[in-house]
Amino acid sequence: MQISHCDFPDGIMYDLDNLVWLKNDDNDRSIVTLGVTPILISLAGKLTKIKLKEIGTIIDKNKSVGSIESLRYFGMVRCPIKGKIIELNNALSDYPKTVNDFPYSEGWLVRIKIQNSDSSIESDFKYDNLKFIDECHGEIKKLIEKLHVRCFSAFPDYEMFEIGVECAATLTKLDELIGKIDVGNIVHVVSDDTSADLEMIRWSEEREQNLLEFRKEGNLYHFIVKKTK
Repeated sequence: MQISHCDFPDGIMYDLDNLVWLKNDDNDRSIVTLGVTPILISLAGKLTKIKLKEIGTIIDKNKSVGSIESLRYFGMVRCPIKGKIIELNNALSDYPKTVNDFPYSEGWLVRIKIQNSDSSIESDFKYDNLKFIDECHGEIKKLIEKLHVRCFSAFPDYEMFEIGVECAATLTKLDELIGKIDVGNIVHVVSDDTSADLEMIRWSEEREQNLLEFRKEGNLYHFIVKKTK
């Protein structure tokens, strides 16, 4: 399900206090995978460092399984159940932005064995703070609005907020940035120039760069550009 452009898949459970998700293992229902939601990802920004606790660590309910860090954010990732860490996503130490790009797949953080229960999180052993998306989509929508969360088709590596700047000057600056960054990197451009939509489309065609998405919010245009060459 998409809520305000943010993805919240079916079949997993969400903890809106800690902004994480949990999913039972298909073969062993007492094992869960934990990751972070797009809400927390949006608040944190592009992640630069992820530190997870060691395998074998017992985690009490609502205690930290590790930390995430960006240039503007540092915070703990908390687990809504009690359990023991049995597996870490070690690839994240080298590629932390995987969590931004693929929060529900390659960007998972840890796997945990539920303690003090022979049940899964989906069973009659209730965790009041865990809900499927059809049970909490209204709460999520309100939370996204309250926290001013924005989700896009790709998570930005770079951001350009060009408010009160003519579109020609913005595109010159974008050209300079595109010339410095790696192929595949994503740029989020924000402009209030009334011609920005037409000019950005023209620019992407002339430069052969991929305009993944654009949307208008009030008097602001948001553009997601992927460097393709």
